[in-house]
Amino acid sequence: METAAIRSVFGTHTDKLAVSSTKSLHGHMLGGTSAVEAIATVLALKNGILPPTANFTETDPECNLDVVSNAARTKSIGYAMSNAFAFGGLERSFGFPSLAIDIEINSKKFLVL
Repeated sequence: METAAIRSVFGTHTDKLAVSSTKSLHGHMLGGTSAVEAIATVLALKNGILPPTANFTETDPECNLDVVSNAARTKSIGYAMSNAFAFGGLERSFGFPSLAIDIEINSKKFLVL
């Protein structure tokens, strides 16, 4: 179902996407899971590292996506999406752009992400 949703939204661009699930790394924290996954997404953008899907051992033929399995992958990332599907049909998706801006305030340089 998730593969079909991704392909429906991104069409032929889907084959250029990498898909990862961090829940196998940190567990399910009920209401906190969305926040932790959003933080992982922002850190992936900042550091250019795709987090792995831990314990991914067998590919379902119907899940024909580029899954980042068992080991992190280094990649320059322009945009990332964090999806959370909760109990009772509560869903949300956040899209994050990679925005790194150098600014200077009072002769001090800052990198704003």
